Amino acid sequence: MTKLVVMLEEKSAKMFLNAVLPKIAPRLNFVLITHEGKKDLENSLPRKLRAWREPDVRFLVLRDKDSKDCVRLKKRLQKICRDSGRSDTRIRIAIHCLESWLLGDLKAVSFAYHNPSIAALSSRAKFRYPDRLANAEDELLKIVPEYQKVGGARVIAPFIDLSANRSHSFKVFIETIRQFAV
Repeated sequence: MTKLVVMLEEKSAKMFLNAVLPKIAPRLNFVLITHEGKKDLENSLPRKLRAWREPDVRFLVLRDKDSKDCVRLKKRLQKICRDSGRSDTRIRIAIHCLESWLLGDLKAVSFAYHNPSIAALSSRAKFRYPDRLANAEDELLKIVPEYQKVGGARVIAPFIDLSANRSHSFKVFIETIRQFAV
């Protein structure tokens, strides 16, 4: 069976994916490797990709877009992987950040924080396309003032409805994971 190694920029993504990946592909064998931010991820990626010698391993890099140009960012990451001998590494960009994926399912946020009124916010125009929110973390903090990245990702993730999430970048991520599971 193929193993999927997912390189992540931060711990909150790991907390989120630990709960979400088994929902997407229950039989997928995966390893999540966190880094101390974008710079650490990009600097350590070549070394880790070159050093990994286990057979039947596939790689995926998940990074936030933040304010970067998505196409340029993806090309830069693909070049790092290609130059490291792993041209088959898949790159997925969370647009703009993990919080966009969380805002994509406000019902999950409402369950996680025991506040039914949060779910009703999903009808507001700005939450219909969460990937368009350049300040998704700020928006989430307005809704849930006690939200913290790692703890928030951990408590919201179990409630995420894969079929109802409005984040396009999350849907692309889901489809990519399903492709690995085939």
